[in-house]
Amino acid sequence: MKTNKKKIINDPVFGFINIRSELVFDLIEHPYFQRLRRIKQLGLSCMVYPGANHTRFEHALGAVHLMRSAIGILRLKGQDITDEEADAVTIAILLHDIGHGPFSHALETTLVQGVPHESISLLLMEELNRQFEGKLDLAILIFTNQYHKHFLHQLVASQLDMDRLDYLSRDSFFSGVSEGVISSERIIKMLNVKNDELVVEYKGIYSVENFLISRRLMYWQVYLHKTVLSAEYLLINVLARARELSLDGTDIFATPVLKAFLTRQITLDDFVNNRIIDGRPALDLFTGLDDNDIIASVKEWQENGDVVLSYLSKCIINRRLYKIKISKKPFQEQKINLIKEKICKHFNVCNDQLKYFLIADTISNSAYNKETSEKINILFKNSKISDISDASDINLTVLSETVRKYFICYPKELDIK
Repeated sequence: MKTNKKKIINDPVFGFINIRSELVFDLIEHPYFQRLRRIKQLGLSCMVYPGANHTRFEHALGAVHLMRSAIGILRLKGQDITDEEADAVTIAILLHDIGHGPFSHALETTLVQGVPHESISLLLMEELNRQFEGKLDLAILIFTNQYHKHFLHQLVASQLDMDRLDYLSRDSFFSGVSEGVISSERIIKMLNVKNDELVVEYKGIYSVENFLISRRLMYWQVYLHKTVLSAEYLLINVLARARELSLDGTDIFATPVLKAFLTRQITLDDFVNNRIIDGRPALDLFTGLDDNDIIASVKEWQENGDVVLSYLSKCIINRRLYKIKISKKPFQEQKINLIKEKICKHFNVCNDQLKYFLIADTISNSAYNKETSEKINILFKNSKISDISDASDINLTVLSETVRKYFICYPKELDIK
């Protein structure tokens, strides 16, 4: 019996999404991609915004919808995009996040240290290409910016790509943060190509300005919200303590796939060569890991004999998050030392364990980087092209500046003013 692979998906953000390619359908059905149903898009943001429980799966499908819309608009404006290229760039955006680990960015480089999700995404695309007998060759060329039509890569990865247009709309919708609302449809209708570069026609300049401002607001209100930071750094510390105990030979409960990552240092080289680890190729082992493995294990660790792991796990499961203070300037060493003294006294821990109770780090963000080669270019009626920061009649300088903030987190029981 032949399967109907021309599907329509009802999406809460964009309405009906059409899956027009049989190859795209087959990739969506693959276990590597289905795993994204079990990876939260916004990590632990749901601890602040209860509705923010959407997944990487939905985000990828939304990006596919926007990509198909962009292809249609560019074709109407005379751009030569073949059906093969259209399918390839759609596949590239479909799989752009396939290498994300549990809770997306929250645990990136924690379980697999020093390996960004983009590297694993490419390796998984290459493995899928092997399984699909070379049908992803062109998609990989576009994804890695090796295809001669550069604007196709810009649709996948740039400062105004389909990834960003979807996640801003989707994250705003599910978090309820209305400041993140953008007009993705309007921006896409204003897209064009000039000298093989993606540009936005001048009539769309105000939509682009709104996009940049919304992106800045979403970072400070959602992605880098101080309570979200507290929760995610606490989860990082939970995994760090579990790893430390496991590497020291302590047998702690963990799902089998998580245990493999806790008891050994798995490197990029292991993934590149797809080495066999615990009887499974490294890439298959990675794609067996999702949010459920983390939560199931952390729930069990609440009753672990190690007081540090137990305490941290209870904080996460019961949302007893650390107090967090943010400053534009580094915190004084005197204040840090005072907190350390109170931690040692209250929790009766040694200096080696202080790092689990006091978190000090920095966060930074800039909504737009005008120094990169992938600028947002505005196309005027006289065919002149200008960077958005020069073309805009409002001062966008603040959006280009990197804002850096310092923060410290510590248990609320300490009651430090």
